[in-house]
Amino acid sequence: MKMNSLGWRKTLLTTVAAALMSLTVVTAQAADTIKVGVLHSLSGTMAISETTLKDTVLMMIEEQNKKGGVLGKQLEPVVVDPASNWPLFAEKTRELLEKEQVDVIFGCWTSVSRKSVLPVIEELNGLMFYPVQYEGEESSKNVFYTGAAPNQQAIPAVDYLMNEIGVKRWVLAGTDYVYPRTTNKILESYLKSKGVAEEDIMINYTPFGHSDWQNIVSDIKKFGSEGKKTAVVSTINGDANVPFYKELGNQGVSAEDIPVVAFSVGEEELSGFDTGPLVGHLAAWNYFMSAEAEENDAFIESWHSFIGDENRVTNDPMEATYIGFNLWVQAVEKAGSTEVDKVHDAIIGLETPNLTGGTAKMLANHHLTKPVLIGEIQEDGQFEIVWSTDSEVPGDAWTDFLPESAKVIADWQDESIMCGNYNTETKKCSGQNYE
Repeated sequence: MKMNSLGWRKTLLTTVAAALMSLTVVTAQAADTIKVGVLHSLSGTMAISETTLKDTVLMMIEEQNKKGGVLGKQLEPVVVDPASNWPLFAEKTRELLEKEQVDVIFGCWTSVSRKSVLPVIEELNGLMFYPVQYEGEESSKNVFYTGAAPNQQAIPAVDYLMNEIGVKRWVLAGTDYVYPRTTNKILESYLKSKGVAEEDIMINYTPFGHSDWQNIVSDIKKFGSEGKKTAVVSTINGDANVPFYKELGNQGVSAEDIPVVAFSVGEEELSGFDTGPLVGHLAAWNYFMSAEAEENDAFIESWHSFIGDENRVTNDPMEATYIGFNLWVQAVEKAGSTEVDKVHDAIIGLETPNLTGGTAKMLANHHLTKPVLIGEIQEDGQFEIVWSTDSEVPGDAWTDFLPESAKVIADWQDESIMCGNYNTETKKCSGQNYE
């Protein structure tokens, strides 16, 4: 039977209407959620550290959704795996922002991954919370730095070793990338300003995933055998820490002889090997699982419930993720929108409890106020807190201990500045401005 032209027209109109209705339903469903990007390595050399942060974000999303979500919408996680591949971080960021259209990203660990992401997130005006200690010397409109700047970890750790333990010789050992190199440049300048001679500073770099530490540990022992108290300041990152600490134990390098203070080793890393020979070595962070605070007890209970394993530990970057997530939720609710510029303006000055009993405040330079803690490794893989600052320390985006940086500030709130690298002498900004 042939269909007349009117019949064809009705059929076509019905089909088009159905398609439009279907598209409307899909669009409405998409608009009913707020997408949260999770950009952490789940494979490769950094998976030992980053996988836990992915799980932390998922836990925070689940808990927030139980509270009713944000702005009446449920949060939808979008997880990608940049696989410890630094260029892939940039590709995955573009995917999250352009294809998935996420409203915020929680991600990165290493500074090289953050540096890879930065041009993309600034180009597309995305929003990222970066939860790990880093070298400073940066402040982007599109990034909030919830980990420690050097004045909230590296400098206080050196002061502790110098003043409390009497260290005179220094081994600056790090993985060969931007964070250790810049941090050690700052520390070398700081040590020399304190009267430490150049010959009393040994600097060594190794690649990611380095496994043969025998010769390096031998060199450290030799360097420390010349009659002056010696310590290792470690910016070794990722799974290279496992063979490094094992070799320290193999060669009998005890904390009494040559203490190691680490900036990238926490409870998660220690859970991977026998900590017996490492008892007494140190780490500098802004949080330890052993901190006594009601907020910390509740966080640990939530973590164990979510992950289904009461033996799983917590660590500093998890706390930084927790703080960043809570501040983002506050800012979105204050702004009444997930729009990046509105969230940016709303978040500066907001406060939220940290997990050590204090308060984290987002500063105009996109850094937090944070306490500084020194922990001593115990046999059970936990840290005994042996020293802490009296109160929270404001994060400094640009160090005072490099001449070119001492005159630079970041301020994303003052309308006369509104940039991340404002030269206080020339009164000019040499980088990204708020537009």
